[in-house]
Amino acid sequence: MKTLATLSTGEVFESVKPYKKAQNRQALLQRQLSRKVKHSSNWYKAVVKLAKQHRRVANIRKDALDKLTTYLAKNHGTVVIEV
Repeated sequence: MKTLATLSTGEVFESVKPYKKAQNRQALLQRQLSRKVKHSSNWYKAVVKLAKQHRRVANIRKDALDKLTTYLAKNHGTVVIEV
């Protein structure tokens, strides 16, 4: 995504930069996992690494969304979403 949100006032919230970097690392870990022998020790280690990265990406997205919604709730009386 290019922008996270754009307000009617013209204010633009940029998408999160660390998110893109984290996604690239996640893709790398998924490729590494796909090349492991299933249920081997190294496969289990790769699964744990990938799970940690998934959690990290989820936390980055949640943090950005929480910060945006907190800002909107504090500074605006009415919020309308257009799809």
